[in-house]
Amino acid sequence: MDSVGLFILLILMFFQFTAAPAAEEITWTYTGLVGQSEWSAYFPECGGTSQSPVDVATTQTKYDPGLTAVTPLGYSQHGNKPFTLYNNGHTVVIELPEWMGLGGLPWLFTAVQMHLHWGSGGPSHGGSEHTVNGLSADAELHVVHYNSELYPNLSAAMTQRDGLAVLGILIVTGEETNQAFNSILNYLSRIRHADQKVFIPAFDVQSLLPKDLGRYYRYNGSLTTPPCYQSVIWTLFHERVQISKAQLLKLETILYSSKAEEADRMLLQDNYRTTQPLNHRVVFTSFSAESWKEFSSGEVTAIVIGVMCGCVGLAVVIRFIVKTIRFFKLLHRETVAVNSSTSSWDVLPSNRAAPMPRTKEPEKGQEKKQDMALNSTSEPEKKEEPSPQTEP
Repeated sequence: MDSVGLFILLILMFFQFTAAPAAEEITWTYTGLVGQSEWSAYFPECGGTSQSPVDVATTQTKYDPGLTAVTPLGYSQHGNKPFTLYNNGHTVVIELPEWMGLGGLPWLFTAVQMHLHWGSGGPSHGGSEHTVNGLSADAELHVVHYNSELYPNLSAAMTQRDGLAVLGILIVTGEETNQAFNSILNYLSRIRHADQKVFIPAFDVQSLLPKDLGRYYRYNGSLTTPPCYQSVIWTLFHERVQISKAQLLKLETILYSSKAEEADRMLLQDNYRTTQPLNHRVVFTSFSAESWKEFSSGEVTAIVIGVMCGCVGLAVVIRFIVKTIRFFKLLHRETVAVNSSTSSWDVLPSNRAAPMPRTKEPEKGQEKKQDMALNSTSEPEKKEEPSPQTEP
């Protein structure tokens, strides 16, 4: 190759390396020039066929009886060493110690970190990444682990199909404060800007999880942020965790995606990726549809109120029937009493024969009776005369 050709080749190589920075150096965002709609242009795997998050259509899931409850290992054994909490410009991250892990999977997985995703509109406006039957929750917690049985570290594992395992916890709002989440939320004011870090007291990580770890959805997917490696075994719990409205408001309004030295401050909000096509993937469940039907909190409230109203209505009907029966029994008793105290001639038609009319006695018989009566009263009694005595 002559010197001119070599010079041209060097020029092309120079422009290639300067014009196309490495993917790791690209600052991606959820909206804007390098927003999620453009991720695949800079991070090819973001356009793959096994991307996350997804919408879980419960009628299209498949029950797998081989899915056992996941087992957190060492989550409660936080020790005295503090956790690191930092704002990376995309979310708030809590680094986890290496003694924490996850069982109940084909391999042993070691915990790395956990982070949150949220929206901007408050309760009932969405913010979770995964959805169930098209409905999103208010926020979502992810606990990330790598396959420490097959790979030496996170960097080596994250590019392999069986390299990562992530727990997904859907978060909804209610009236009660979740004290476990205050272990994170109370320190957000110390990392308001991107790249800020702070040490926080260690806490029981398992207290952030749902009580029921046996009911979940399982599928193969990807990281939900660039570089979107398709290396994640996802476990999305069926049971949701509840925080208060005030806690959600703090999460949505206290952090910035911009750095402290930047003049234009940008709130860190709506840091969730839209759901991706399943592309013939199957979402498995650890519980059968017959053993559990999914109800929203509103549906549960409606069912409880309906049952209570039904019980009250049934009680009213039974009381009415009992009162009606008593009324008719009392009426019957009063009728019997009236019948027993009233002549049958006045109440009921008599079956007795009518009295025979009196007829006059013959006159001769009448006169004879009168004479006999007079004789018995007017004639003096006859004294018995003594019989004559004879002298001797």
